[in-house]
Order: sequence, then structure tokens, then C-alpha cells
Amino acid sequence: MKLRVTHRTRYDYASPVTDSHNEVHLHPTPLCGQTLHSFVLKILPATQLKHYSDFYLNIVHFFDIPQPHSTLIVESNSVVTTCQNRLPEDLKTAPLSHLQACTRMEECHDFLGTSSYITLSAEVWKLAREACQGIDDVWQSALAIMRFVYESFTYAPATTTVYTPMSQVLVGRYGVCQDFAHVMIGMCRTLKIPARYVSGYLYNGPTETLTGAQASHAWVEVYVPGWGWRGLDPTNNCQADEHHVKVAVGRDYADVVPIRGHYFGTPEMKMTVHVEVERLEDEEL
Repeated sequence: MKLRVTHRTRYDYASPVTDSHNEVHLHPTPLCGQTLHSFVLKILPATQLKHYSDFYLNIVHFFDIPQPHSTLIVESNSVVTTCQNRLPEDLKTAPLSHLQACTRMEECHDFLGTSSYITLSAEVWKLAREACQGIDDVWQSALAIMRFVYESFTYAPATTTVYTPMSQVLVGRYGVCQDFAHVMIGMCRTLKIPARYVSGYLYNGPTETLTGAQASHAWVEVYVPGWGWRGLDPTNNCQADEHHVKVAVGRDYADVVPIRGHYFGTPEMKMTVHVEVERLEDEEL
């Protein structure tokens, strides 16, 4: 499916600020079967952009604005072709006992322990065991955890923030896609299933009812022995497919914040975000 994504963030400051330093995770990954046709990042006030690949192979842009400014606009425009990369949901893969080998794998090591937003407590382990009662297969366990989060937690916008830890979400049992992803990751990791956070976007066509579209979206990838990393979306109780535009992966949200920075000046600031995902015909660019 060919999709165009526009992501526009505007910061309006109560008085001019200076020395703004920022890094941006907005570049869709050209990996995992996803094709990136074009990517344009616009910054106002205009400035020089640089980029690098981080430890998880995400493309990160960064820029500085030393001069005084009252408004900052960061806008990315991408055209991608997504893919449908699903596994059969009745597939049997490997028993959970085989996951011990993952602790010695470089690509899995960082996605097995605690991190900024992920808590591996006895409570989380009990939830994971409850969700996977009688299941010993890695893929089937991951699917069971996804369904458990979808059925047990309420999607409730504006009830949490990007700084809400997983432990708080467990108490209220509500949140948004970021929170659902953090809970699922924590549950998977307590069973030694490597799990990582995925940031991106979600296309919701006119006849579809997916939750979390027309905004930044988040889901989970689990490592399945013999099959590699596989995307699961606990917000929608589905596998990540051609509706999902993948941008970056990390241990949790802290590793893939869309725009992170600091500046010198007033703390009084208003931020507005607009995201639009539209489908294109194959011949359109």
C-alpha cells in the first residue's frame, strides 16, 4: 500500500527563545520490506540539517537554531510503500524454553530487561502468566499477551501523557497506544520474549475502524526464533501490516521520541501537532 504521511509540529513561545538544540525521529525506515520513496524534513526558522544512524539503525536528524525565535515548525513529508508481513495466527514456532539463546544474541539483548518506561515486577510476571496460561509456544504466547492487553485495558485519550510510566498504567488499566505498547513489552520480557517499542503511523481507510490513526502510533515487535522480529499492535489486537508505517525502534518511547530538544528562554510554550496519512495510487509519488 502506498501512503503519504505529513507530520507537522508547531511550537509557539510566549517570548523569543534562543539556542534551540533538537533531534528528530521522523524518518521512516527503509527496512523490513517497507520501501521509502521520498522523505523531506522542513524546519522554520530555516537551518542546516544533519543526520546519523543510531545504535538501533534508526535515522536521526538534528539541528540547532541559535538566533532568537518565537515559533518553531518541524514538518516531515514521506511517501512509503508498506507491506503485509503477517504470520499465521495458528502457527507453532518454538517453546519458551528455547528463548534462553536470545540472551546471547546482540539483536535481542537490549530488549529483555528493564528500561526507562518498562518495569519487570512480580505483578507484571503474574499478568503474563495469566494471559499465557497453558501456552508454551513463543508466538502463541505473544499473541495471547496482545489479546490480554487489548481486552483488559481501556483506550482513553488524554488520560496519560508521554511521560506516564508503565507502572501507573497498570493501576488505572487505561491509556493510549504508547501505554498499551509499554505494558505488552513488559509482559513479554518477564517471560524472556525479546520485545521492542515501535514508533510510526497508522493508516485508517474510510471503511476501517482502527484506533490511533491520524496521529503518531506505537506498537510492539517480538522476536520469534526462526521467524525474526514480528509486529503486534495491542491497541487494535492485530498484527502490524500494510496499514502501519514504521519509523523507529527502541527499548521504549524514550529511545524514539519524535522531537526532543532544549532551548534557552521562557518555559511558557504551546505545541500543536497535525498528522495526516493518506493512500496514494501506485503511480503517484
